[in-house]
Parts: sequence; structure tokens; C-alpha cells
Amino acid sequence: MVQMPAMNAVVEVLRSEGVDTAFGCPGAAILPLYKALEQVGGIEHLTVRHEEGATHMADAWARTTGRVGVAIGTSGPAGTNMITGLYTALADSIPIVCITGQAVSTRLHQEAFQAVDIVEIARPVTKWAVQLKEAAQAPWLFREAFRIAREGRPGPVLIDIPVDIAQESIEYDAAIDAPLPVFPVEPHPPRVERALDLLLTAERPLILAGGGVVIAEAAAELREVAEYLDVPVQTTLMGKGAFDEDSPLFAGMTGVQTSQRYGNASFLESDLVLAVGARFGDRHTGRLDVYRGDRSFIHVDIEPTQIGKVFEPDLGVVSDARLFLRALADAARRRGARREAGAWVRRVGELKTALGRREDFDAVPIKAPRVYKEINEVFDADTYFVTAIGLYQIWGGQHQKAYKPRHYQVCGQAGPLGWEIPAAIGVKKALKDTEPDAEVVGIVGDYGFQYMVEELAVAAQYDVPFVLIMINNEYLGLIRQAEIPFDMNYQVDIHYDEVGTDNVKIMEAYGCSGRRVTEPGEIREALEWARKQAQATSRPALVEVMIEREANTPHGPAIDAVKEFEAAPDPVA
Repeated sequence: MVQMPAMNAVVEVLRSEGVDTAFGCPGAAILPLYKALEQVGGIEHLTVRHEEGATHMADAWARTTGRVGVAIGTSGPAGTNMITGLYTALADSIPIVCITGQAVSTRLHQEAFQAVDIVEIARPVTKWAVQLKEAAQAPWLFREAFRIAREGRPGPVLIDIPVDIAQESIEYDAAIDAPLPVFPVEPHPPRVERALDLLLTAERPLILAGGGVVIAEAAAELREVAEYLDVPVQTTLMGKGAFDEDSPLFAGMTGVQTSQRYGNASFLESDLVLAVGARFGDRHTGRLDVYRGDRSFIHVDIEPTQIGKVFEPDLGVVSDARLFLRALADAARRRGARREAGAWVRRVGELKTALGRREDFDAVPIKAPRVYKEINEVFDADTYFVTAIGLYQIWGGQHQKAYKPRHYQVCGQAGPLGWEIPAAIGVKKALKDTEPDAEVVGIVGDYGFQYMVEELAVAAQYDVPFVLIMINNEYLGLIRQAEIPFDMNYQVDIHYDEVGTDNVKIMEAYGCSGRRVTEPGEIREALEWARKQAQATSRPALVEVMIEREANTPHGPAIDAVKEFEAAPDPVA
């Protein structure tokens, strides 16, 4: 057997698990791992400016590649800085492994410098949090970490490594080692048959595709089922990109925030919903009595405890999304069973035509929907988008189109501010070998932009080009006075201070570029400039679009009570 430093064995495991990029910030307690990264090679490392940024980069890298992302930090506050990123990954079912250094193991009980119990802190926001106790465990602990991160509902794992353990040597031969197997969760055949029965007898069925469809690489199977059975498809916010939004079978999005008018209308007319890899989040469902109505529900999820968590479905199926959809298609073909095509799909098409929202505004100040109109027309289906939390996430869900899985990345459940800049870096590095020239676009707000703006330095240092589009309603210059009831059916009174921030100068301070837009006719030219500028400089380029200050989004307490803030056509009869 080969004798080597324990951390060299860890790096060998990382490489064999498909890790070619890691994101982190060195410090004394984690230096043995950094030495191993240098000695073994094969993994590019980006030094971040804040450990939370490392977790978001690893998160977005994982969302794009489908593999397990890796973030590294040292002891004490480095680990606690990672907690938001771990929570974000857990909430959105993203597989990452966070590695933290730790004080000497014999002094952990003595309140040694930076000897925080990061395992206990991280436990609620991880699938597994563990401390390495013996050096000989290192390769096997990491193998198990990757298995846990990937298997079932994916999610984050944290491994804490005391510095004295990290400095030991062990016997390990990478040539005879391999990743642990991940066992698929297959659907129970009688439940597949029952689901098919329900679909065939329904008059107005919908398929609701959640983030689990994207995670399971099930877009092709989803399209096959929808087309064979002639069933319209909706997506959740996390499912955007799982189904081509230009397809005649696309029926929009339902929700009290990120939704289309025709999506809510189609949902309200449906009599059966087949939800695959969706968890019925509150921003999707709104009031449950309205959402459930008289329609039936089939809930398919890889995580058994998700079924019945929000409400009891008529049929629950525990399964990987792709395996379920494949089994459903096979069962339909074996029976020779098809739905009668026509009336329901035509009705969804009528609603889609009649119940749009305006985007062609020429007003000054610019209205946000106009920005998304330009984005949809300038960037093609191969563009990778990242966006985070705020009004612009809602506008994005309502107006921006997505065509392919893993091309629309959004931190949907946790909603951490500042996610976009590190996420854009993670996406771009994920594509370095497969699509090095792919365009990456981050859509940000003026407040979130400055929350993690320091990570622009990482993009500048490592020549990571992408476009940033800022939807700026000058949030930093306003004071909100609001009373927000639980049902989210609220009004907001806004009072403004005349305070502005020169975001273009901030970009330039980090060695990047920026341009401000104040009129709708300037948007397209500025976007084209940013695309060329990012490519020419190999650094981020910002288009800051100044929109109306008193901007708001359509929202409401229930999917039949969404208030429209702009004039829209009346519903069809």
C-alpha cells in the first residue's frame, strides 16, 4: 500500500469524484489541505474574498455540472461564514462539500483560538456534518460525504478537520479506489400504473415540473411524457428550464409571486396536477384552499418525507424524477394508452394568448418588464443566467424565458443577498472545459449587488468574464415603512431619501466595466456593449438600468387573487 499525507489522499478522492475546481480562502488550520492541492495538482483553486462567496461559487458550479461542488475554509469564523451557503444548498437540494480547518484536536475542549464547534452549528443546515477524528478515516469519510451529498435528495455536507489530524500520513492507493455507489430510487410499479390511470381519466391534467426534474436530468423524459400523452406542462421557479417555454405545451408558472396570468388561469381550470420533483412551496401555492380546489394531485418526490408535508395528495410516489417519468412513458406505450388530443391544450393556448403582461413600455423612468423584454430578445437559449432574491427575482419568474435545464440558476428558497456575483463565477468555471465561450449573465438588484461585491475581485483576478444586469430602483436610497401580514397580501408605503450609489465606479474600482442606462431605447445597445466588453477584457461588465422607484410586482395571497400593478387584458370567458 502507498504511504502518503492524509490530505494528499483527500485530494485524490476529490479528483476521482469529478472535482476540477474548488473555491476557498486559506488559513493556518487548513494549510495542510492547501499543500496537498499544490502537490497533487489537477484541481484549480480560486481564492475568494469571503467564505460565504466560496459556498455560493461551489453551489452554482454544482448546479451547472450536476456534480458535487467543493468550498474550503479555515477554522472559526471561516466555518460560520459558510453557514448561509450551506443553508442555501440544503434548501435548493444542491450537492456541495464544505471543508473546514479546525484547531488542534486535543485542545478543542479548552476554548482554543478559533475552536468553534462547527459540526454542531452546521448540523441543521446539512445532510451530514462530521469531524475527522482519525487520519486513517480521511479517504473513506470523504467518499461517504460525496455519496451522501449525491444520493436521494441531494444536499450539502460539512467535514471539519483538526490541523494535527490533517498533518498525519496514512496508507492509501488511489489506483484501486473509486466513488461509492449511489443507488437509484425507483418507483413502485403499481403506483406508476395508478398515476397513469389518473392522467388518462382526467379531462384537464397538468404536469408540474419542479427543481427535482432538473436535478435528475429528466428534461427529455418530461418532454416525452408530455408529448405522448398531450399534457400541458408548468414549471416551478426551481424548475425553470426543465421544459422549453416556447413549446405549445408550456402552460406557464403558477404562484402568488413568480407566475404568469395564464399560468394561474390554466392551473385554476385544471382537474389533475402531476407534480414531479416539486415541494409545494408557499410562494407557489398561496392559500391552500384555493390552490387545492376540487382538483386531484399526484406527488412524485425522491424524498419520502416531502409527500404529505404541505397537504395530502391523492397519490404519492417515492421515486427519482427521471425513473418515474421513464416508467410512466413505458407503461403508456405498453398499454397503447393515449389521451384524446385537442381541447385542453387548445384552451391553454387561448389563455396563453389572452392573458399576458405588458412588456413593451416606452416610459421614462424605465419599467422593469421592458428590461426583461430586451433580455429575452438579446440573449439566446444557450445563455446561462443566475439571479437571486428581491423584486427582480419575481419579475424574472414572470417575464424571463428559459429553454434548457441548468441554464437558469436561482437561489429559490433561502434567498441570500449577493448570491449572483459568486454564482456567476461558479457557473463560468463549471463551463471552462465543456463550453468555455458560453455566455453567463447575472441579473442583480442594486442592494444585493453591494452585499457581496468584493467577489468581483475574484473574477478580475482569475479572468472570469460575465455580464451583470442591474435592475436599479435605488433601494439603497429609500426607507420602507411596511406592515407585512403573514399571507403576503400587503401594501408598502415608501419614502425616499435622495441618496444614490455610483455602481459603475464600484465596477471600475475592481478593474471591471460598467454603463448606466436611463431610457428604454438605450437598453439593447448597452447589453450588446457589455457582451463585447466582457469578452474583450475577460472580466465582468455591468449594465445598470435605472427603473422607476415606485416599482412593484403582481402578487397576492392566493392564485386567484393576484393584484396586477399595470394594465392587463381582461380574462377570457
